[in-house]
Amino acid sequence: MKIDVLLGLQWGDEGKGKVVDVLTPKYDIIARFQGGPNAGHTLEFNQIKHVLHTIPSGIFREDQANIIGNGVVIDPIIFTKEIESISKLAVDIRKKLLISKKAHLILPSHRILDAASEASKGKTKIGSTLKGIGPTYMDKTGRNGLRVGDILSSNFKQKYNSLTDKHKQLLSMYDFDYTLEDYEKGWFEGIDTLKMFNIIDSEHYLNQELAKERSVLAEGAQGTLLDIDFGSYPYVTSSSTICAGACTGLGVAPNRIGKVFGIFKAYCTRVGSGPFPTELHDSTGETLREKGHEFGATTGRPRRCGWLDIPALKYSVMLNGVTALIMTKADVLSGFQSIKVCTGYKTKEGIIDFFPYDINIIQEPVFKELPAWSEDLTDVKSSKRLPPELKEYIKFIEKELSVPVKIVSVGPNRKQTIIL
Repeated sequence: MKIDVLLGLQWGDEGKGKVVDVLTPKYDIIARFQGGPNAGHTLEFNQIKHVLHTIPSGIFREDQANIIGNGVVIDPIIFTKEIESISKLAVDIRKKLLISKKAHLILPSHRILDAASEASKGKTKIGSTLKGIGPTYMDKTGRNGLRVGDILSSNFKQKYNSLTDKHKQLLSMYDFDYTLEDYEKGWFEGIDTLKMFNIIDSEHYLNQELAKERSVLAEGAQGTLLDIDFGSYPYVTSSSTICAGACTGLGVAPNRIGKVFGIFKAYCTRVGSGPFPTELHDSTGETLREKGHEFGATTGRPRRCGWLDIPALKYSVMLNGVTALIMTKADVLSGFQSIKVCTGYKTKEGIIDFFPYDINIIQEPVFKELPAWSEDLTDVKSSKRLPPELKEYIKFIEKELSVPVKIVSVGPNRKQTIIL
């Protein structure tokens, strides 16, 4: 049995949570493979809107197992709040959620280090969510980190104190006031919450389940253009957001990868700092923001908005080996006079049609204008009812990317999903 992968092709916020929720009934296991509580996956059903930060988006379905993989970093405080919120909806979460022993823990001092580092950068800050993600991954690669499996050891408190002392030394380099004790009480209560769950060797579990012909969907966080290696560095996240990250973040071999679902918005958005070639600084950008409710699910920050970027999408499709595309927020483009799509970039050396190493060489995008549609799509249930202009927009994208669009989302609710 192969493991299918679902991930974002832009700068995150593509609607992965909703689509995972929609696809979950076709799978036995949903496994989150990277990132941390800087992600915000929004699900909407039965008049309920719920935002998940760490827990996989298949948690609200009946019979599926949900795994937090080894590539994820966990903040026990945020995790506990998620558990409390989900439990109110009568979900038997302890039965359905499994946690990798090898997932790393975000310490209170990681969050303080994140805030101190970002504050020290002034105008050069990268737009961190200040959740401690970067410092946690730094300790992971620096071989200093604490993992979920460590909470089961008799000397866990000693390990915690040792790492915290190292962080205090680092914090002495910054002019930054903090009180560690304000975070610690809730953090250790969160550790007790983690101990209530089934903590497993997730790589063994997943491979054994695959051998039993159990189907698995790997859920990514953030987006391809935020990947630590291939994103718009240094304005990126601290983990591997691409398909290869599913292998290292879950412990499955590359030849186990099956379908790769790439999700993209019908336009582009970005949160925080960093280059954004098609960003709109005018009323059109503001209209996209308002119609699309483009405010961060985790931070609440307004998202920067712009037209669809084909060279960036081609780059993401290439990196991930995407086999099927999923377009979200097609409904947001209803009512525009026309739609623009970036097909290349103007530079000092001429026009290029690929995503370059240094995005700052781009002087301006090259746009192709396409006809728009006026119909409200939010009540459309069948592909036959999609306006012809939207069908042409989809055909244009499919031709440019050489990958079929299989699903179109026309609203936030799980029912507002059209299979093509």
